[in-house]
Parts: sequence; structure tokens; C-alpha cells
Amino acid sequence: MLYGRAGCHLCDDARAVVEAVCAEAGVAWAEVDVDAPDADPALREQYGEYVPVVTVGGVQQGFWRVDARRLARAVARISAARTDLG
Repeated sequence: MLYGRAGCHLCDDARAVVEAVCAEAGVAWAEVDVDAPDADPALREQYGEYVPVVTVGGVQQGFWRVDARRLARAVARISAARTDLG
């Protein structure tokens, strides 16, 4: 999950990393704009000063700058765990 906001250049950079890592791994991802009118105010409170924030399986993997290698490892771990369960 990518938590970000419109007009944020760091969010644009993070989005590119998340898109590339998830495409290579063949997994879907989602994005939440913490400033959207329908966004949960708790998300804005939790992540607002730190966007972009990336989580995998509910665990924060990074903020401000996203490390592609770290993200890829986290995605691989989650993907392997889900495969093992299926």
C-alpha cells in the first residue's frame, strides 16, 4: 500500500518504485491519498508528515524515500507466505 498525496514529488518517485517492484513480482498494489475528502482522518494523522509511506502486509517498509530492494524483499516474503497458505 502506498500512502501519499497529490502534488508530492516524493510520492511520484515512490509510486514509480512501487509500480516497478510490484510489476516484476506480479502482485497488485493500491494507493491511498491521505488528503482525499473521503480519506480516514486517522490516516492523515498517522502518515501525513511522512508521505509517501509504503506498507506491505500491514508492515511499514519505508517513508519519504522508498528503497526498491527492501520493498522487493518484503513483497517476496509476503508472496511466498500467501503461496504457502494456498
